[in-house]
Amino acid sequence: MNYTYLTLTLYFALMLGIGLYAAKKSTSSLSGYMLGGRKVSPHVTALSAGASDMSGWMLMGLPGAMFISGFDTLWVAVGLVFGAWANYKLVAPRLRVYTEVANDALTLPDFFAQRFDKNDGTIKLVSAVVIIIFFTLYTSAGLVGGGKLFESAFGVDYQIGVMVTMLVVVAYTLLGGFLAVSLTDFVQGVIMFIALVMVPIVAFNHFDSSESMLAFTMEKIPSISESYAELTILAICSSLAWGLGYFGQPHIIVRFMAIDSVKNIKVARRIGMSWMTVTIIGALATGLTGVAYVNKFNVKLSDPETIFIFFSNVLFHPLISGFLLAAILAAVMSTISSQLLVSSSSLTEDIYRTFSKKTLSQQRLVNVGRICVFVVALISAMIAMNPSSSILNIVSNAWAGFGAAFGPLILFSLLWERVTYKGAIAGIISGAVTVLLWIYLPVLADGSTLSSVVYEILPGFIISSITIWGVSLWDTSPSKSITDTFKAMNHQLIQRSS
Repeated sequence: MNYTYLTLTLYFALMLGIGLYAAKKSTSSLSGYMLGGRKVSPHVTALSAGASDMSGWMLMGLPGAMFISGFDTLWVAVGLVFGAWANYKLVAPRLRVYTEVANDALTLPDFFAQRFDKNDGTIKLVSAVVIIIFFTLYTSAGLVGGGKLFESAFGVDYQIGVMVTMLVVVAYTLLGGFLAVSLTDFVQGVIMFIALVMVPIVAFNHFDSSESMLAFTMEKIPSISESYAELTILAICSSLAWGLGYFGQPHIIVRFMAIDSVKNIKVARRIGMSWMTVTIIGALATGLTGVAYVNKFNVKLSDPETIFIFFSNVLFHPLISGFLLAAILAAVMSTISSQLLVSSSSLTEDIYRTFSKKTLSQQRLVNVGRICVFVVALISAMIAMNPSSSILNIVSNAWAGFGAAFGPLILFSLLWERVTYKGAIAGIISGAVTVLLWIYLPVLADGSTLSSVVYEILPGFIISSITIWGVSLWDTSPSKSITDTFKAMNHQLIQRSS
């Protein structure tokens, strides 16, 4: 009996079952389909945010980076942990209150429009375009992870693996919307946690001691001291800058909009940060023990991003292997489903509903949202068909795009009443354009791009922030009604938090 296939079949059945359950609970209105009626518990919020954040790059991209780059990857991990903590502290409580007060805004573009009291649709359209561009890329990274899993673990054709991953995720996202995504993310977060604790511990047991393991490791990668000595300040800043991306990731911060109360954000933060710290350490340890194991036993590993899959297959009973491989699917699917839903939300709420001249029923909007989920997934699958794609590279580009385009504006919108509508639009465009130019424009002497010098999120975030600040100061001050609303929302934040 093939226990691995049995485990994966049961996992797929569980995900679809959750989708059917959620379909009965929260798809009668657009608010229920997109935000679960703002009744999501702190436990589900925390693990859902974490699972949708970490994706396949946590079990494949990050161990692969540790395998290749060694201890340099630690700086990325440090930046991510501090960025996630700051996101819970600065953004989560304010966004939860502001989006509800601002005419029950369901998406980030809708929140921006309400925040600046503009209903002309311009900022919604600009924001939605940025979301669709970068989420299509981001979703394709998850599908690459699914394709590599099926190819490496089961010998299934890579392209077939991509399509199977897409179809399962689309199925439960279409059925249950945000509630299905959040509940499946919770289950997937638990699976990822167990897997990232189990795998490095079992792999470490193949060595006599930590000194023995590190000895095999140092034959392939530099020690911490050597690695630190070779790093420049610019390289460290580039790695730490990953943390800036958290402020602008729509699929993560939408969880803050859906939590049942502001008071529960503290509970969600404690759960979420504990989960994240343990899983990141587990991912790094998987890559580190992978270097030592491959070196000790002279194993040929064609793709470093598959080290977790390799361990799952060679170190465990097939029943456990199935569970661990399901953890990779969990990581991949949790992020893809979140990204598909946010993309669908923007297409439905910020473009179709805003520019439609018809009176639209709630059920029609939900159905349009479902169509948008399928369309975005199909385009992403087409992009993901190249098996040589690097998960971490695609994720880093999309992460930078969102972090630079939306991160500064979200912070300014929640913390500074003087920010203006023109400053907001200029900030989104300047951040997104800077990132795209940094990634794709070959301006250096050898034909390479500026992203080879410094991670694109850093210049994008800085330029967007300066643009928002400068244009807002140059522009006419916001109207009294806008500043009064801003103060009223701050007052409500204090009341709800106490």
